[in-house]
Amino acid sequence: MSGGAAAEARSEGSPLRVEIGRGIATLTLDRPSALNALDERLRRELVAAIGRLERDRSVRVVVLTGAGRAFCAGQDLREVAPGEEGGPSFTQVLRETYHPIVLGLRRLDRPVIAAVNGVAAGAGASIAFACDLRIAADSASFVLAFGRVGLVPDSGATWFLPRLVGRARAAELALLGDPVTARDAERIGLVNRVVPDDRLATETRALAERLASAAPIAVAFTKRALDRSAETDLAEALDYEAALQGLAGRTADHAEGVRAFVEKRQPRFRGE
Repeated sequence: MSGGAAAEARSEGSPLRVEIGRGIATLTLDRPSALNALDERLRRELVAAIGRLERDRSVRVVVLTGAGRAFCAGQDLREVAPGEEGGPSFTQVLRETYHPIVLGLRRLDRPVIAAVNGVAAGAGASIAFACDLRIAADSASFVLAFGRVGLVPDSGATWFLPRLVGRARAAELALLGDPVTARDAERIGLVNRVVPDDRLATETRALAERLASAAPIAVAFTKRALDRSAETDLAEALDYEAALQGLAGRTADHAEGVRAFVEKRQPRFRGE
């Protein structure tokens, strides 16, 4: 995969579009007639695509979005449902396909933006929560409707929600399962910004280009430090920041950033 001119990788009939250009990879869930519900093929292709992007150093930013009027409706209920006779258990399906998606997004050392173009429900909402930034269209909404079918929020929802919106608000969203509009999601800190529907692609691209122009090593270290901070105390966080800063301070990107500041020009970071 190249980071130059836009390129698209897609197998025949694939439910996932992968487009790469100018350092930005866009993953589009492409089952619009099913509201981009996650069947087994889409889940496995998403896992594989994330793995390829992890190895592709030309990619500096990843955008995840949906085709049509939904971001992702969660598990495709038209499949043999987990737990049904002859089907795999819920535990097996989650561990084999959903967990690798969520962990893959978190382990990417590049920022991941969820461009939420419509409803994000169930595991679809959880996957949006796993991204570093969320930009939502006015028509977008989030719903954790697991309880309506006697299930528990999964795919990381119970881990991400308290960290995004606090314990009390997380309990409200998870226990009641009421839909959250894009504007309410922005108000409670669940999304970073809300834009008109017809501006979502443009605004997401502008945000991705801004991140793609940043120093890749510093971005990776920042993402790592933010993730680690959720599990450490202040003293440990300070020590970890100092260690990362020592590494960042020896990079060519740091030297370039200082030169650009002195010369009053935009830096040209190479990830070195």
